[in-house]
Amino acid sequence: MTAEIIDGKAFAAGVRARVGEEVARLKQGHGITPGLAVILVGEDPASQVYVKNKGLQTVEAGMNSYEHKLPADVSEEELSALIERLNADEAVHGILCQFPVPDHLSETEIVARIDPAKDVDGLHVENIGLLASGQQGMVPCTPLGCLMLLRDRLGDLSGKEALVIGRSNLMGKPMGQLLLRDSCTVTIAHSRTADLAAVARRADIVVAAVGRAQMVKGDWLKPGATVIDVGINRIPAPERGEGKTRLVGDCDFDSCAEVAGAITPVPGGVGPMTIACLLANTLTACCRANGLPAPEGLTA
Repeated sequence: MTAEIIDGKAFAAGVRARVGEEVARLKQGHGITPGLAVILVGEDPASQVYVKNKGLQTVEAGMNSYEHKLPADVSEEELSALIERLNADEAVHGILCQFPVPDHLSETEIVARIDPAKDVDGLHVENIGLLASGQQGMVPCTPLGCLMLLRDRLGDLSGKEALVIGRSNLMGKPMGQLLLRDSCTVTIAHSRTADLAAVARRADIVVAAVGRAQMVKGDWLKPGATVIDVGINRIPAPERGEGKTRLVGDCDFDSCAEVAGAITPVPGGVGPMTIACLLANTLTACCRANGLPAPEGLTA
């Protein structure tokens, strides 16, 4: 058996196109343009690239992009004042602060200050609570992207046995909640799970989000399982030259692809879905703020 490769890049392009169509309808029918504000603190090179890409894709989808670049030594008071201004700005429907931030700032405090209705990262405790209790809130982008890929591949997820490897607040826990909401039987495993391989062999769906390079092996999988690999790990690649590296996921792709029914590659799988779902969340937040129904298929 050779697994079908789930092309997250192509699927994400489709999501972004759909968002663009819905944004055009909002503008034409209601005179409303969704706006996304991104806060970048400091000079972290990777964060600068992420923010630039988010800005470009926001504009390509027809939305307004507001970038706020702050010095690394910005005070908590100054950052809080900016967030309060964005909370009050009716042109801004989504707010996110690019993490990590310098050590003197608290990520938890930053998220807590963002209006939950504009928290397009889905990290505010109010949104976490709404998700856990099955109510309508903002859902974290990466788990939402994984859910979209799974629904597209499998259709109705009801009754499927799903394993989420990883219990982070950003990925593992909300992924488990989303799968429960779609009537899966869900196990959340982690580094202390006894005989993880045996647990994995029961699963129709495996979502690997543990941050350990190539940890999940092919012989862990139930034949035909659908594997969503969220990991992004850089490992040495001496075959490419001295000091070179390559990106791999949390799954050993070659052995897993021999057993799985479908699998996301790294790169090109889940990664592109994150920004696509950020745009979808911003559109959803804009619709809700204006008392309009959020477009179907772009939310959980």
